Amino acid sequence: MEYIGNTLNNLIHQTAFFNLTVGNYIMIVVACVFLYLAIRHGFEPLLLTPIAFGMLLVNIYPDIMITPEASANGVGGLLHYFYILDEWAILPSLIFMGVGAMTDFGPLIANPKSFLLGAAAQFGIFAAYFGAIWMGFNDMAAAAISIIGGADGPTSIFLASKLGQTAIMGPIAVAAYSYMSLVPIIQPPIMKLLTTEKTRKIKMGQLRPVSKLERILFPIVVTLVVGLILPTTVPLVGMLMLGNLFRESGVVRQLQETASNALMYIVVIMLGTSVGATTSAEAFLNWDTIKIVLLGLAAFVFGTAAGVVFGNIMCKLTKGKINPLIGSAGVSAVPMAARVSQKVGAEADPTNFLLMHAMGPNVAGVIGTAVAAGTFMAIFGVF
Repeated sequence: MEYIGNTLNNLIHQTAFFNLTVGNYIMIVVACVFLYLAIRHGFEPLLLTPIAFGMLLVNIYPDIMITPEASANGVGGLLHYFYILDEWAILPSLIFMGVGAMTDFGPLIANPKSFLLGAAAQFGIFAAYFGAIWMGFNDMAAAAISIIGGADGPTSIFLASKLGQTAIMGPIAVAAYSYMSLVPIIQPPIMKLLTTEKTRKIKMGQLRPVSKLERILFPIVVTLVVGLILPTTVPLVGMLMLGNLFRESGVVRQLQETASNALMYIVVIMLGTSVGATTSAEAFLNWDTIKIVLLGLAAFVFGTAAGVVFGNIMCKLTKGKINPLIGSAGVSAVPMAARVSQKVGAEADPTNFLLMHAMGPNVAGVIGTAVAAGTFMAIFGVF
């Protein structure tokens, strides 16, 4: 009977109930809220679902992220090895290739002025950089945090890795992906505040047709120009343009389909769950994390506002030919930010179709965020 009693006692004490802290339960509740938002309200479910489930897993069973050095048998946890691919910047680069293969760059080629709107929306990045310095973060940590303002998860992970900020990579990545998912909630109030009903109703003219030659040359030329000026951006911009070249060349349909479907979804699963698994209560519930989340929100708000303000300026300069709402799509949450521009415009006038026009700044924002990351790397002498 003593043996049975000891066995049952050991089994009971091996359950998670005896090992979890109050912090773990808080993070489990947060994970369930994220799952609710992803499943019930459809907030970027492809991103938020794996992130939230990774958050759930690590707070139930922390050893799923244990390193080989800390493990009794020298074998790391499952999601630790996924996370290594984040630290090596492999998964973020592959995500960019998938985005390129999925995205039509035609609106940006047809309306090069969209580059200006994409550039304006990067203001949030530099505002967050100085805000992070003010809050006590060092230069490199501030740079890594600031990229959250571009609403670009892969670039945030890439830069944090390159700058050696792995200690705060988890909060940075979760904040970036969370704000990407919450674009439909965060952006509309800012867009409406900075525009009038009259400007929201502006209908933009049809974009000019873009030739096949232009579509093929665009990724090659951008890679050459950006790569020669800022070689540090090549892992991101190069992969983005390679994926787009797969799409536009028309001769590697199998590669384009693989990059935009099977490979993309595999990478999203691995990246999302590993990012979510960095949010153990011990690592996540601290003042630095709270600062990062607040800085990220401020950066995203500033970036959205800057895009819309510059959209208003372009609206006046073109005598009402540009709807300022498309400026908000300058953050690089593709294609969610462009869809939000369309939605807010359609609320003012159901016959207004801004989606394709908003895709120009949206694609420009992806490139702009990568360039901002490359600029920080160049400043700090990191390759």
